[in-house]
Amino acid sequence: MECEADAICDGTAAFVPAVMEHIELAGIHSGDSACLVPSRHIPAENLRTIKEYTKKIALALHVVGLMNIQYAIEDDKVYVLEANPRASRTVPLVSKVCDIRMVPLATAVITAGLTGDRSPLCELKEREIPYYGVKEAVFPFNMFPEVDPLLGPEMRSTGEVLGIARTAGEAFFKAEEAAKATLPLNGAVLLSVSDADKPYITEIAERFHEDGFTILATGKTYELIRAACIPVTKVNKLSEGRPDIGDLITNGEIQLIINTPSPGKKSASDGSAMRKAAVKAGVPYITTAVAAKAAAEGIHQIKLNGNEEVLSLQEWHAGITAI
Repeated sequence: MECEADAICDGTAAFVPAVMEHIELAGIHSGDSACLVPSRHIPAENLRTIKEYTKKIALALHVVGLMNIQYAIEDDKVYVLEANPRASRTVPLVSKVCDIRMVPLATAVITAGLTGDRSPLCELKEREIPYYGVKEAVFPFNMFPEVDPLLGPEMRSTGEVLGIARTAGEAFFKAEEAAKATLPLNGAVLLSVSDADKPYITEIAERFHEDGFTILATGKTYELIRAACIPVTKVNKLSEGRPDIGDLITNGEIQLIINTPSPGKKSASDGSAMRKAAVKAGVPYITTAVAAKAAAEGIHQIKLNGNEEVLSLQEWHAGITAI
């Protein structure tokens, strides 16, 4: 798991408003990852460690102003990936979700030597946020249809959006909608995942089936879903003969694609062509298993509760309480 923390430091103390949990696992550039604020899956002990590390590093680097640190968590151990003694693009998102004016506070800290004002950090306290915010990246792939939209360590996004809701699933759905990748509420979902992601695919397929979707799958993914007694239809990969996935995409018979990359020249070629076809046809696609879980949860929550609640930031902030 990857996560990150933005902080304000005055040289002697540091404050961390929230820890952002990345929805994609480590290996995807942080600018391209969806982020959840506040975190939902990070254990309390790891959260304490992250905040402690952030404060210690900020003081060791003599930071006065804003800073951002990225972490990875594996086997219950916290690792520091990088420390950036500067403002991050996530600062506006944390500010909006947590109701904290990070830039004015950092400016007050930086100019304290000139103004003689007391540091505002001593007045900041931990808060409990009763809702979730999801940051999602916006990509330019629709303008470059021949480029494989697969995510990796190189940043490819050109913007960011924010979705806020009472549940993490609804917030993810809203963020995808804002990023022009609206998730469908019905139709057919295509599942074709790598061997590394196959242990998770039956859970994902079961959720989509329960919400009324037609399940389509390829090869071994199909066999696993069928073995779990989930209704599924087998479809041909692009290299297996017509009609194939490309035909189904072109004919509008697929509303969502979940395809995680597999090693090997043939698999890579099939996956790349499938993702490019999805971009050209305007079909939303997902390339990681964890994002697929988030999408399934988001669709389920919207089908359950609807997507009609629209509140101002002030109305969301009214529910925040001090710890």
